[in-house]
Amino acid sequence: MKRGFYNIMAAQFFSSLADNALLIAGIAMLIEMQAPEWMKPLLKLFFTISYVVLAPFVGTIADAMPKGRVMFITNAIKVVGCFLMFFTAHPLLSYAVVGLGAAAYSPAKYGILTELLPPERLVAANGWIEGTTVGSIILGAVLGGLLISPGISSVLLAHEGPLAMLNVTTPADAAIVVIACVYVVAALFNLSIPDTGVRYAAQEFHPIVQIRAFRACWLALWRDRLGQITLAVTTLFWGAGATLQFIVLDWARFSLGMPLNRAAMLQGVVALGIAGGAMLAARYVALISSLRVLPVGVAMGLMVPMMTLVSTEAAAYPMLVMIGALAGFFVVPMNALLQHRGYVLLSAGHSIAVQYFNENLNILLMLGLYALLLRLELPVDAVIFLFGGFVAITMLLVIARHRRNQREYDSERLIGLPRA
Repeated sequence: MKRGFYNIMAAQFFSSLADNALLIAGIAMLIEMQAPEWMKPLLKLFFTISYVVLAPFVGTIADAMPKGRVMFITNAIKVVGCFLMFFTAHPLLSYAVVGLGAAAYSPAKYGILTELLPPERLVAANGWIEGTTVGSIILGAVLGGLLISPGISSVLLAHEGPLAMLNVTTPADAAIVVIACVYVVAALFNLSIPDTGVRYAAQEFHPIVQIRAFRACWLALWRDRLGQITLAVTTLFWGAGATLQFIVLDWARFSLGMPLNRAAMLQGVVALGIAGGAMLAARYVALISSLRVLPVGVAMGLMVPMMTLVSTEAAAYPMLVMIGALAGFFVVPMNALLQHRGYVLLSAGHSIAVQYFNENLNILLMLGLYALLLRLELPVDAVIFLFGGFVAITMLLVIARHRRNQREYDSERLIGLPRA
Protein backbone atom coordinates (compact mmCIF):
# COMPACT_ATOMS: atom_id res chain seq x y z
CA MET A 1 0.00 0.00 0.00
CA LYS A 2 1.10 3.59 -0.63
CA ARG A 3 2.20 5.68 2.35
CA GLY A 4 -0.83 7.95 2.16
CA PHE A 5 -3.12 4.97 2.70
CA TYR A 6 -1.86 4.54 6.27
CA ASN A 7 -2.52 8.20 7.04
CA ILE A 8 -6.09 7.71 5.81
CA MET A 9 -6.44 4.65 8.05
CA ALA A 10 -5.19 6.55 11.10
CA ALA A 11 -7.48 9.54 10.47
CA GLN A 12 -10.45 7.24 9.97
CA PHE A 13 -9.63 5.26 13.12
CA PHE A 14 -9.53 8.22 15.49
CA SER A 15 -12.51 10.02 13.97
CA SER A 16 -14.65 6.87 14.11
CA LEU A 17 -13.34 6.07 17.61
CA ALA A 18 -14.66 9.42 18.82
CA ASP A 19 -18.00 8.98 16.98
CA ASN A 20 -18.68 5.67 18.71
CA ALA A 21 -17.50 6.76 22.14
CA LEU A 22 -19.73 9.83 21.83
CA LEU A 23 -22.74 7.60 21.12
CA ILE A 24 -22.25 5.87 24.49
CA ALA A 25 -21.75 9.24 26.20
CA GLY A 26 -24.96 10.50 24.55
CA ILE A 27 -26.89 7.48 25.82
CA ALA A 28 -25.47 8.11 29.30
CA MET A 29 -26.61 11.73 29.07
CA LEU A 30 -30.13 10.62 28.10
CA ILE A 31 -30.15 8.30 31.13
CA GLU A 32 -29.04 11.20 33.35
CA MET A 33 -31.93 13.21 31.88
CA GLN A 34 -34.30 10.26 32.60
CA ALA A 35 -35.33 10.21 28.94
CA PRO A 36 -37.63 7.36 27.79
CA GLU A 37 -36.09 4.12 26.44
CA TRP A 38 -37.36 4.65 22.89
CA MET A 39 -35.37 7.88 22.61
CA LYS A 40 -32.01 6.08 22.66
CA PRO A 41 -32.22 4.64 19.11
CA LEU A 42 -33.15 8.13 17.96
CA LEU A 43 -29.57 9.24 18.75
CA LYS A 44 -28.32 7.18 15.83
CA LEU A 45 -31.33 8.20 13.76
CA PHE A 46 -30.56 11.91 14.22
CA PHE A 47 -26.89 11.20 13.43
CA THR A 48 -27.96 9.53 10.17
CA ILE A 49 -30.46 12.14 8.91
CA SER A 50 -27.66 14.29 7.48
CA TYR A 51 -26.42 11.38 5.32
CA VAL A 52 -29.81 11.27 3.60
CA VAL A 53 -30.59 15.00 3.38
CA LEU A 54 -27.12 16.02 2.21
CA ALA A 55 -26.54 13.09 -0.17
CA PRO A 56 -27.09 15.18 -3.36
CA PHE A 57 -24.38 17.66 -2.28
CA VAL A 58 -21.62 15.78 -0.42
CA GLY A 59 -20.35 14.02 -3.55
CA THR A 60 -19.71 17.37 -5.22
CA ILE A 61 -18.04 18.68 -2.06
CA ALA A 62 -15.79 15.60 -1.89
CA ASP A 63 -14.77 16.04 -5.55
CA ALA A 64 -14.36 19.84 -5.37
CA MET A 65 -11.09 19.87 -3.40
CA PRO A 66 -8.37 17.46 -2.21
CA LYS A 67 -10.07 14.84 -0.10
CA GLY A 68 -7.68 15.16 2.83
CA ARG A 69 -8.78 18.79 3.18
CA VAL A 70 -12.45 17.74 3.05
CA MET A 71 -11.81 15.22 5.83
CA PHE A 72 -10.15 17.90 7.99
CA ILE A 73 -13.01 20.39 7.60
CA THR A 74 -15.73 17.82 8.25
CA ASN A 75 -13.88 16.44 11.28
CA ALA A 76 -13.93 20.01 12.68
CA ILE A 77 -17.74 20.00 12.34
CA LYS A 78 -17.81 16.85 14.48
CA VAL A 79 -15.87 18.71 17.18
CA VAL A 80 -18.52 21.46 17.14
CA GLY A 81 -21.26 18.86 17.71
CA CYS A 82 -19.26 17.32 20.52
CA PHE A 83 -18.99 20.64 22.35
CA LEU A 84 -22.67 21.43 21.75
CA MET A 85 -23.46 18.30 23.74
CA PHE A 86 -21.06 19.43 26.47
CA PHE A 87 -22.68 22.86 26.67
CA THR A 88 -26.08 21.30 27.47
CA ALA A 89 -27.64 21.25 24.00
CA HIS A 90 -30.01 18.28 23.71
CA PRO A 91 -28.04 15.09 22.88
CA LEU A 92 -30.24 14.40 19.84
CA LEU A 93 -29.49 17.83 18.33
CA SER A 94 -25.78 17.67 19.19
CA TYR A 95 -25.31 14.20 17.72
CA ALA A 96 -27.14 15.38 14.61
CA VAL A 97 -24.40 18.02 14.12
CA VAL A 98 -21.77 15.29 14.48
CA GLY A 99 -23.69 13.37 11.82
CA LEU A 100 -23.54 16.45 9.58
CA GLY A 101 -19.75 16.28 9.67
CA ALA A 102 -19.74 12.50 9.22
CA ALA A 103 -22.03 12.70 6.17
CA ALA A 104 -19.56 14.90 4.31
CA TYR A 105 -16.54 12.99 5.68
CA SER A 106 -17.50 9.58 4.27
CA PRO A 107 -17.44 10.25 0.48
CA ALA A 108 -13.98 11.76 0.86
CA LYS A 109 -12.74 8.87 3.02
CA TYR A 110 -13.81 6.13 0.61
CA GLY A 111 -13.49 8.15 -2.58
CA ILE A 112 -9.79 8.76 -2.03
CA LEU A 113 -9.18 4.99 -2.09
CA THR A 114 -10.24 4.77 -5.73
CA GLU A 115 -7.94 7.71 -6.56
CA LEU A 116 -4.96 6.38 -4.64
CA LEU A 117 -5.08 2.64 -5.42
CA PRO A 118 -5.59 0.40 -8.50
CA PRO A 119 -8.83 -1.66 -8.69
CA GLU A 120 -7.09 -4.94 -7.80
CA ARG A 121 -6.09 -3.45 -4.41
CA LEU A 122 -9.57 -2.23 -3.46
CA VAL A 123 -10.78 -5.39 -1.67
CA ALA A 124 -7.60 -5.49 0.41
CA ALA A 125 -7.82 -1.73 1.07
CA ASN A 126 -11.47 -2.02 2.09
CA GLY A 127 -10.60 -4.94 4.32
CA TRP A 128 -8.05 -2.78 6.11
CA ILE A 129 -10.32 0.26 6.25
CA GLU A 130 -13.27 -1.81 7.50
CA GLY A 131 -10.99 -3.61 9.94
CA THR A 132 -9.70 -0.26 11.18
CA THR A 133 -13.22 1.16 11.35
CA VAL A 134 -14.49 -1.86 13.23
CA GLY A 135 -11.49 -1.68 15.53
CA SER A 136 -12.48 1.91 16.24
CA ILE A 137 -16.06 0.75 16.92
CA ILE A 138 -14.74 -1.83 19.38
CA LEU A 139 -12.47 0.61 21.16
CA GLY A 140 -14.99 3.45 20.83
CA ALA A 141 -17.65 1.41 22.61
CA VAL A 142 -15.06 0.32 25.18
CA LEU A 143 -13.77 3.89 25.60
CA GLY A 144 -17.29 5.27 25.99
CA GLY A 145 -18.14 2.55 28.52
CA LEU A 146 -14.94 3.16 30.48
CA LEU A 147 -15.33 6.94 30.53
CA ILE A 148 -18.82 6.72 32.09
CA SER A 149 -17.87 3.90 34.49
CA PRO A 150 -17.73 4.85 38.18
CA GLY A 151 -13.97 4.20 38.51
CA ILE A 152 -12.81 6.36 35.58
CA SER A 153 -15.43 9.10 35.92
CA SER A 154 -14.59 9.55 39.61
CA VAL A 155 -10.96 10.22 38.66
CA LEU A 156 -11.94 12.67 35.91
CA LEU A 157 -14.38 14.47 38.22
CA ALA A 158 -12.05 14.59 41.23
CA HIS A 159 -11.60 17.98 42.86
CA GLU A 160 -7.97 18.12 41.70
CA GLY A 161 -8.53 15.93 38.63
CA PRO A 162 -7.61 16.80 35.03
CA LEU A 163 -11.02 18.38 34.31
CA ALA A 164 -11.38 20.38 37.52
CA MET A 165 -10.74 23.72 35.77
CA LEU A 166 -13.56 23.11 33.26
CA ASN A 167 -16.23 22.84 35.98
CA VAL A 168 -17.33 19.41 34.72
CA THR A 169 -19.92 17.85 37.04
CA THR A 170 -21.27 14.63 35.44
CA PRO A 171 -19.67 11.45 34.02
CA ALA A 172 -21.20 12.13 30.60
CA ASP A 173 -19.72 15.64 30.47
CA ALA A 174 -16.29 14.35 31.49
CA ALA A 175 -16.47 11.71 28.76
CA ILE A 176 -17.36 14.33 26.14
CA VAL A 177 -14.27 16.44 26.93
CA VAL A 178 -11.98 13.44 26.50
CA ILE A 179 -13.73 12.47 23.26
CA ALA A 180 -13.20 15.99 21.88
CA CYS A 181 -9.45 15.45 22.33
CA VAL A 182 -9.69 12.27 20.22
CA TYR A 183 -11.28 14.31 17.41
CA VAL A 184 -8.29 16.68 17.58
CA VAL A 185 -5.92 13.73 17.08
CA ALA A 186 -7.95 12.70 14.01
CA ALA A 187 -7.61 16.24 12.64
CA LEU A 188 -3.82 16.05 12.87
CA PHE A 189 -3.81 12.89 10.74
CA ASN A 190 -6.23 14.52 8.27
CA LEU A 191 -3.63 17.22 7.67
CA SER A 192 -1.02 14.58 6.75
CA ILE A 193 -3.11 12.91 4.00
CA PRO A 194 -1.40 13.54 0.63
CA ASP A 195 -3.08 15.16 -2.36
CA THR A 196 -3.60 12.42 -4.99
CA GLY A 197 -3.58 14.99 -7.78
CA VAL A 198 -6.93 13.76 -9.16
CA ARG A 199 -9.19 16.62 -10.24
CA TYR A 200 -12.74 16.55 -11.54
CA ALA A 201 -14.50 18.98 -13.86
CA ALA A 202 -15.98 22.03 -12.14
CA GLN A 203 -19.63 21.44 -11.27
CA GLU A 204 -22.64 23.65 -10.68
CA PHE A 205 -23.40 24.07 -6.97
CA HIS A 206 -27.01 25.21 -7.50
CA PRO A 207 -29.25 23.00 -5.28
CA ILE A 208 -31.68 22.06 -8.07
CA VAL A 209 -28.84 21.17 -10.42
CA GLN A 210 -27.19 19.11 -7.69
CA ILE A 211 -30.40 17.23 -6.88
CA ARG A 212 -30.99 16.42 -10.56
CA ALA A 213 -27.39 15.28 -11.00
CA PHE A 214 -27.65 13.13 -7.88
CA ARG A 215 -30.88 11.57 -9.15
CA ALA A 216 -29.12 10.68 -12.42
CA CYS A 217 -26.26 9.05 -10.49
CA TRP A 218 -28.71 7.20 -8.23
CA LEU A 219 -30.61 5.81 -11.23
CA ALA A 220 -27.36 4.86 -12.99
CA LEU A 221 -26.25 2.65 -10.10
CA TRP A 222 -29.65 1.06 -9.46
CA ARG A 223 -30.19 0.31 -13.17
CA ASP A 224 -26.74 -1.24 -13.56
CA ARG A 225 -27.02 -5.04 -13.24
CA LEU A 226 -23.89 -5.22 -11.10
CA GLY A 227 -24.37 -1.97 -9.17
CA GLN A 228 -27.90 -2.86 -8.04
CA ILE A 229 -26.78 -6.10 -6.36
CA THR A 230 -23.88 -4.55 -4.47
CA LEU A 231 -25.95 -1.51 -3.55
CA ALA A 232 -28.78 -3.69 -2.21
CA VAL A 233 -26.37 -5.73 -0.07
CA THR A 234 -24.49 -2.79 1.45
CA THR A 235 -27.78 -0.93 2.03
CA LEU A 236 -29.15 -3.92 3.94
CA PHE A 237 -25.95 -4.48 5.89
CA TRP A 238 -25.52 -0.95 7.25
CA GLY A 239 -29.19 -0.61 8.18
CA ALA A 240 -29.04 -3.95 9.95
CA GLY A 241 -25.69 -3.15 11.58
CA ALA A 242 -26.91 0.14 13.07
CA THR A 243 -30.01 -1.56 14.46
CA LEU A 244 -27.97 -4.46 15.82
CA GLN A 245 -25.94 -1.98 17.89
CA PHE A 246 -29.02 -1.10 19.92
CA ILE A 247 -30.44 -4.63 19.91
CA VAL A 248 -27.21 -5.87 21.53
CA LEU A 249 -27.33 -3.08 24.14
CA ASP A 250 -30.95 -3.82 25.07
CA TRP A 251 -30.49 -7.60 24.93
CA ALA A 252 -27.44 -7.39 27.22
CA ARG A 253 -29.27 -5.19 29.71
CA PHE A 254 -32.60 -7.03 29.81
CA SER A 255 -31.58 -10.66 29.09
CA LEU A 256 -28.12 -10.77 30.67
CA GLY A 257 -28.60 -8.10 33.37
CA MET A 258 -25.58 -6.03 32.35
CA PRO A 259 -25.27 -2.25 33.07
CA LEU A 260 -24.74 0.18 30.17
CA ASN A 261 -20.95 0.46 30.54
CA ARG A 262 -20.55 -3.34 30.31
CA ALA A 263 -23.27 -3.78 27.68
CA ALA A 264 -21.33 -1.31 25.52
CA MET A 265 -18.43 -3.78 25.58
CA LEU A 266 -20.61 -6.36 23.77
CA GLN A 267 -20.96 -3.93 20.85
CA GLY A 268 -17.20 -4.16 20.65
CA VAL A 269 -17.39 -7.98 20.62
CA VAL A 270 -19.61 -7.89 17.51
CA ALA A 271 -17.24 -5.39 15.94
CA LEU A 272 -14.28 -7.66 16.75
CA GLY A 273 -15.97 -10.41 14.73
CA ILE A 274 -16.61 -7.99 11.85
CA ALA A 275 -12.93 -7.02 11.87
CA GLY A 276 -11.90 -10.68 11.70
CA GLY A 277 -14.31 -11.39 8.86
CA ALA A 278 -13.14 -8.28 7.02
CA MET A 279 -9.50 -9.35 7.28
CA LEU A 280 -10.32 -12.84 6.01
CA ALA A 281 -12.17 -11.33 3.05
CA ALA A 282 -9.25 -9.03 2.31
CA ARG A 283 -6.90 -12.02 2.33
CA TYR A 284 -8.95 -14.61 0.43
CA VAL A 285 -11.59 -12.86 -1.72
CA ALA A 286 -10.57 -11.25 -5.02
CA LEU A 287 -12.64 -8.46 -6.55
CA ILE A 288 -13.47 -10.65 -9.56
CA SER A 289 -15.06 -13.34 -7.33
CA SER A 290 -16.65 -11.06 -4.73
CA LEU A 291 -20.26 -11.96 -5.63
CA ARG A 292 -19.68 -15.53 -4.45
CA VAL A 293 -19.91 -14.40 -0.80
CA LEU A 294 -23.65 -13.53 -1.03
CA PRO A 295 -24.83 -16.75 0.75
CA VAL A 296 -22.78 -15.73 3.80
CA GLY A 297 -25.29 -12.91 4.35
CA VAL A 298 -28.12 -15.45 4.59
CA ALA A 299 -26.12 -17.42 7.17
CA MET A 300 -25.62 -14.27 9.25
CA GLY A 301 -29.36 -13.54 9.31
CA LEU A 302 -30.15 -17.11 10.36
CA MET A 303 -27.61 -16.93 13.19
CA VAL A 304 -28.99 -13.79 14.82
CA PRO A 305 -32.07 -15.48 16.42
CA MET A 306 -29.70 -17.89 18.18
CA MET A 307 -28.86 -14.99 20.51
CA THR A 308 -32.14 -15.74 22.31
CA LEU A 309 -30.73 -19.12 23.41
CA VAL A 310 -27.88 -17.43 25.28
CA SER A 311 -28.39 -16.70 28.97
CA THR A 312 -24.84 -16.04 30.25
CA GLU A 313 -22.26 -13.40 29.47
CA ALA A 314 -19.57 -16.03 28.77
CA ALA A 315 -21.72 -17.72 26.10
CA ALA A 316 -22.59 -14.36 24.52
CA TYR A 317 -19.01 -13.64 23.39
CA PRO A 318 -18.48 -16.47 20.86
CA MET A 319 -22.02 -16.04 19.51
CA LEU A 320 -21.56 -12.32 18.84
CA VAL A 321 -18.08 -12.82 17.38
CA MET A 322 -19.46 -15.36 14.90
CA ILE A 323 -22.32 -13.07 13.84
CA GLY A 324 -19.86 -10.22 13.34
CA ALA A 325 -17.40 -12.40 11.40
CA LEU A 326 -20.08 -13.52 8.94
CA ALA A 327 -21.15 -9.89 8.46
CA GLY A 328 -17.61 -8.65 7.87
CA PHE A 329 -16.75 -11.43 5.44
CA PHE A 330 -19.67 -10.75 3.12
CA VAL A 331 -19.88 -6.96 3.27
CA VAL A 332 -16.22 -6.05 2.56
CA PRO A 333 -16.12 -7.58 -0.96
CA MET A 334 -19.53 -6.01 -1.71
CA ASN A 335 -18.30 -2.62 -0.53
CA ALA A 336 -15.17 -2.83 -2.67
CA LEU A 337 -17.11 -3.98 -5.73
CA LEU A 338 -19.64 -1.16 -5.32
CA GLN A 339 -16.85 1.42 -5.05
CA HIS A 340 -15.16 0.07 -8.18
CA ARG A 341 -18.38 -0.10 -10.19
CA GLY A 342 -19.45 3.36 -9.01
CA TYR A 343 -16.07 4.79 -9.98
CA VAL A 344 -16.35 3.22 -13.44
CA LEU A 345 -19.88 4.58 -14.01
CA LEU A 346 -19.71 7.91 -12.14
CA SER A 347 -16.91 9.41 -10.01
CA ALA A 348 -15.39 8.61 -6.63
CA GLY A 349 -17.31 11.22 -4.63
CA HIS A 350 -20.65 10.85 -6.41
CA SER A 351 -20.73 7.06 -6.28
CA ILE A 352 -19.96 7.04 -2.53
CA ALA A 353 -22.64 9.71 -1.96
CA VAL A 354 -25.25 7.50 -3.68
CA GLN A 355 -24.09 4.52 -1.64
CA TYR A 356 -24.34 6.42 1.64
CA PHE A 357 -27.74 7.86 0.74
CA ASN A 358 -29.20 4.38 0.30
CA GLU A 359 -27.45 2.88 3.29
CA ASN A 360 -28.42 5.64 5.67
CA LEU A 361 -31.97 5.90 4.42
CA ASN A 362 -32.25 2.25 5.38
CA ILE A 363 -30.67 3.01 8.77
CA LEU A 364 -33.34 5.67 9.34
CA LEU A 365 -36.11 3.25 8.41
CA MET A 366 -34.81 0.35 10.49
CA LEU A 367 -33.98 2.46 13.55
CA GLY A 368 -37.35 4.19 13.31
CA LEU A 369 -39.05 0.79 13.18
CA TYR A 370 -36.96 -0.43 16.13
CA ALA A 371 -37.90 2.66 18.19
CA LEU A 372 -41.56 1.98 17.33
CA LEU A 373 -41.26 -1.65 18.46
CA LEU A 374 -39.77 -0.46 21.76
CA ARG A 375 -42.58 2.09 22.09
CA LEU A 376 -45.04 -0.79 21.64
CA GLU A 377 -43.09 -2.70 24.35
CA LEU A 378 -42.38 -5.72 22.14
CA PRO A 379 -40.04 -8.19 23.93
CA VAL A 380 -36.38 -8.02 22.90
CA ASP A 381 -36.36 -11.72 21.91
CA ALA A 382 -39.26 -11.14 19.50
CA VAL A 383 -37.43 -8.18 17.95
CA ILE A 384 -34.31 -10.35 17.49
CA PHE A 385 -36.30 -13.03 15.64
CA LEU A 386 -37.91 -10.42 13.37
CA PHE A 387 -34.53 -8.82 12.69
CA GLY A 388 -32.72 -12.05 11.81
CA GLY A 389 -35.58 -13.27 9.62
CA PHE A 390 -35.70 -9.99 7.73
CA VAL A 391 -31.94 -10.11 6.96
CA ALA A 392 -32.03 -13.75 5.80
CA ILE A 393 -35.11 -13.34 3.58
CA THR A 394 -33.82 -10.11 2.02
CA MET A 395 -30.48 -11.72 1.18
CA LEU A 396 -32.28 -14.68 -0.45
CA LEU A 397 -34.20 -12.22 -2.63
CA VAL A 398 -30.95 -10.46 -3.60
CA ILE A 399 -29.37 -13.80 -4.56
CA ALA A 400 -32.41 -14.67 -6.69
CA ARG A 401 -32.15 -11.30 -8.44
CA HIS A 402 -28.43 -11.82 -9.08
CA ARG A 403 -29.08 -15.23 -10.65
CA ARG A 404 -31.67 -13.69 -12.99
CA ASN A 405 -29.16 -10.99 -13.95
CA GLN A 406 -26.50 -13.61 -14.60
CA ARG A 407 -28.58 -15.01 -17.44
CA GLU A 408 -28.24 -11.65 -19.24
CA TYR A 409 -24.68 -10.51 -18.50
CA ASP A 410 -21.27 -11.78 -17.43
CA SER A 411 -20.52 -10.23 -14.03
CA GLU A 412 -16.77 -10.97 -14.27
CA ARG A 413 -16.58 -9.10 -17.58
CA LEU A 414 -18.32 -6.06 -16.05
CA ILE A 415 -16.01 -6.09 -13.03
CA GLY A 416 -13.00 -5.97 -15.34
CA LEU A 417 -14.18 -2.99 -17.38
CA PRO A 418 -12.04 0.18 -17.05
CA ARG A 419 -13.48 3.56 -16.18
CA ALA A 420 -15.35 5.18 -19.08
